[in-house]
Amino acid sequence: MSEAGGAGETLVLGVGNILLRDEGVGVHVARVLAVAAAEADAAGLVDPQLSVTRIVDGGTLGLDLLPMIEDAAAVVMIDAVDLRAAPGTVTVLRDDSLHGALARHVSPHQVGIGDLLSAARLAGTLPERVSLVAIQPEAIEIGLELTPAVEAAVPIAAARVRDELAALASNPSIPAGRVPAGPEPVGAAP
Repeated sequence: MSEAGGAGETLVLGVGNILLRDEGVGVHVARVLAVAAAEADAAGLVDPQLSVTRIVDGGTLGLDLLPMIEDAAAVVMIDAVDLRAAPGTVTVLRDDSLHGALARHVSPHQVGIGDLLSAARLAGTLPERVSLVAIQPEAIEIGLELTPAVEAAVPIAAARVRDELAALASNPSIPAGRVPAGPEPVGAAP
């Protein structure tokens, strides 16, 4: 493992609590991507973005995810974030905007994500390229279903993750914060 993260594959990390409606959207997006990867694999196809990616349902594990971060070449996280935007808005955050967004907590587990990134940074194992595909939640309350606006944002967020993975693959030498991801933010489909 190098000092700036592992030499492994790119980690796609969906986080959130699926018992609190929109707060679990990161897990839902990660599951959509995992199903797409499994379907491509079962059909004998190579998905150019997902075939070299480890997709993880990180739930609310917080610091328990540190070994995965340390072993990754790059990290693309997916989570519900208070973007101060319309519900279902999808934005890709990097660098200062990533850390600023994590300061506006949507839920208690975001403290764990901030701590996770800080611990990896302090250990010298945080990959140079870390991004967060952030989705504006509408309802953080007990329940298993996503709200309609956030549910409509799931395929948009999955596409943004794929954009990040494609940019990482096509530009392996681009430093953090310089990975092109297309226009941002993107509102959810009506």
